[in-house]
Amino acid sequence: MGRRSRAELARKTTSSAYSETTQTETLNKTIQGTRIFYANQSAKNFVIVNRGGAGSGKSHAVAQVILDDFFNGIEKKILILRKSLPALRQSTLILMNQLINDLGVRNHIIEEKVHLNWYYEGNLIHFGSLDDPEKLKSSEWNKIWMEEATEFTFDDFKIAKLRVRAPSKDGRPNNITLSFNPIDEFHWIKEKLLNDPTQDCVEIVSTYLDNPFLPAQYIEQLESLREQDPVFWQIYAKGQWGKLENLIYKNWDIIDWEPPVSLVESVLYGLDFGYNDPSVLVRVMRKGKDIYERQLLYQSKLTNADLIERMHRLIPQEEKRFMIYADAAEPDRIMEIRRAGFRIKEASKNILDGIDQVKRYNVHIHADSTDIIKEKRAYSWRKDRNGNILDVPVDFLNHAMDAERYAIYSGMRGGGIKVRFIN
Repeated sequence: MGRRSRAELARKTTSSAYSETTQTETLNKTIQGTRIFYANQSAKNFVIVNRGGAGSGKSHAVAQVILDDFFNGIEKKILILRKSLPALRQSTLILMNQLINDLGVRNHIIEEKVHLNWYYEGNLIHFGSLDDPEKLKSSEWNKIWMEEATEFTFDDFKIAKLRVRAPSKDGRPNNITLSFNPIDEFHWIKEKLLNDPTQDCVEIVSTYLDNPFLPAQYIEQLESLREQDPVFWQIYAKGQWGKLENLIYKNWDIIDWEPPVSLVESVLYGLDFGYNDPSVLVRVMRKGKDIYERQLLYQSKLTNADLIERMHRLIPQEEKRFMIYADAAEPDRIMEIRRAGFRIKEASKNILDGIDQVKRYNVHIHADSTDIIKEKRAYSWRKDRNGNILDVPVDFLNHAMDAERYAIYSGMRGGGIKVRFIN
């Protein structure tokens, strides 16, 4: 197979963003890219900071740039990082797999699934984490991407930055790229990186207006934040630095294990329906005042038939006896799921009492439940234009919070369904 060369870039301007394409000649595959893709691809700085709002396409764009280097570079060593390995498997690795499937190039890649390595013509992508920072100190890379960079410490960044020193054999500059939502205006990325004039750094700011591929319903949700909460509007719509206040939940942590069913007192599932919004299935186990949660599903564009098929795969046969509490606004979908062999009930829609019930437990979230964790970090009470806190949650990034609440409030007010075993 011959070495790839770049074709001419065709550009097409739209009202608020433009779509561009680049093509690899050997595979004859086209990558559709936004302004953010080209800003990252053309950046010459050593540190590239992608600060953006929700739906801006920043992660998608960075992933495309990574693939461009992977298929067109010469002896490239590329490292893609999340803070934890479970988070990486449930987010960035899925995104990269989706992209190569969409491009139809999977058969050109040699994949080591156990070691999370991809190889192509002397080029390497390794998917890793900083669960143990010492792992990084013995390696050298041409490019490192730190996704959800606000999860990392400044020391993590300094360690990673020192490892971007593999020789570049194709003239493309080495760099380290960060991508994140700016949820903390006092974060080290702003204080120690962007505000430091000695850093060789460029900041690429993006909003939902930079992504011409967003569905209309999602755009409406983002634009509704203007009226719901000024801080959410600033962070998630405009991609500007802010500080999330009035967080609803503080009674939770992240763990990398869960107890066996035989040691807990009850097991329940919470289900929030969606289509353009994600459908969310959360597994909840209780032992005393401790709740153990794990995200099983968080996916958009699922019909009810798709959802039922995934539920059959995700819920073990021996756990189909446990109750699912689902969004009461969809009785027809609930009936269809019941006919498919699941025990399912309509959940209470009492939001305030449900939140109060969740607050009564110590909630432990499995580390691979990336969307639950993201929503927990953002779930806040609304604040009006005069700064008054309202007894209403912001209606954004709340699908897993709804599923969690359905299970805990509807299923556990009376202690939940007890686990029973027969010897």
